[in-house]
Amino acid sequence: MKILSTERLHLRTMNPEDAAFYFELVNDPTWLENIGDKGVRSVEGARTAIQDGPMAMQALHGHSLYVMERQSDGQPLGLCGLIKRDTLPAVDIGYAIRPAYFGQGYTYEAAAAVLAYAREQLKLPALMGITKPGNVNSIRLLEKLGLCYIGSEVFPPNTEATNKYRIEFTPA
Repeated sequence: MKILSTERLHLRTMNPEDAAFYFELVNDPTWLENIGDKGVRSVEGARTAIQDGPMAMQALHGHSLYVMERQSDGQPLGLCGLIKRDTLPAVDIGYAIRPAYFGQGYTYEAAAAVLAYAREQLKLPALMGITKPGNVNSIRLLEKLGLCYIGSEVFPPNTEATNKYRIEFTPA
């Protein structure tokens, strides 16, 4: 189901047919370095992870991670969306893009649209972002979106601190 469109992208809910794309993305060295190993070892495992993760979150909360598709050809480029984590007091904006599409502005375009969607359509009071302290590109993106650094925290089972960012939305 299409959620948002931007100048170059469509953002849509994930479905089991995205399993091969998701499997490739979550096992990319950049994902593993910056986000972590999700333990997805097969396309079938990816299908289950999609059903138990983004699809379940969409059904429960009305938002989730969305597939970023290029409008011109339907090519899935990455993920961007909203995640409700038990470890955070507000919904988190999450994103990842395949390395072939780094530096082309797609992630910012998608994330800016998701942030506006969270504020204007979902009426969320705030949005958080988390990233590893060494992930300079993610830090720059969060700051460009207007999120401010609020500290760091260790989220078990991780042993390293994670940077936390937040933006408050002014009621209309």
